[in-house]
Amino acid sequence: MRTIDLNADLGEGVTDDPGLLALVTSANVACGYHAGDEEVMRAVCFEAAARGVVVGAQVSYDDRDGFGRRHLDVPFDTLREQVAHQVGMLDEIARAAGTRVSYLKPHGALYNRVVHDEEQARAVLSGSGDLPVLGLPGSVLLELAAALGRETHQEGFPDRAYTPEGRLVPRDQAGAVHHEPSVIAARALDLARSGQVASVCVHGDSPGAVRNAAEVRRTLESAGLTLRSFT
Repeated sequence: MRTIDLNADLGEGVTDDPGLLALVTSANVACGYHAGDEEVMRAVCFEAAARGVVVGAQVSYDDRDGFGRRHLDVPFDTLREQVAHQVGMLDEIARAAGTRVSYLKPHGALYNRVVHDEEQARAVLSGSGDLPVLGLPGSVLLELAAALGRETHQEGFPDRAYTPEGRLVPRDQAGAVHHEPSVIAARALDLARSGQVASVCVHGDSPGAVRNAAEVRRTLESAGLTLRSFT
């Protein structure tokens, strides 16, 4: 029986974290640079540990005002140190909660930047030790990580539109984000059945995040897939 991971962004102070943690198998936890703080990280990690949800570090540019979605030019050494700080801080909190950071996933503008920017991708990898990496298929980040012997996993976004090149359509363009749960769930099933991704992501900052994740999980399980973390 095929397995698939369901991940979502947690600790951003936007939606119902406990509600999402009851549905997902992996949690991308904000590390304070685009959202969240130590108290929020601690609450998410304790709940994740109690539910057996795998914790990942969702690292970002230092951009709380822009929710990590503004395009910034950050020097290599600075970005490497920022990533290391985020991973280290979350891992300390996670271990105190009885779990640990099990993978790395960039957020927002940084996620999209390391799809094609080798220098920024190398900085992210340099600052994150040997953690497995979750990212967009065909991204420079995953290619470099694999070349370094790092474990890599590809994900798909059922609630986002794609360009013909397989990149995410920018959020400021019409139709970039899908909102209807049934549409999102159907797209998640197509991604899972494609065999090209190990995980599907439902964005946690959507007002309907819990509803969307619930519909995705129900649809995947009804189709005979087992939900399990990729790590």
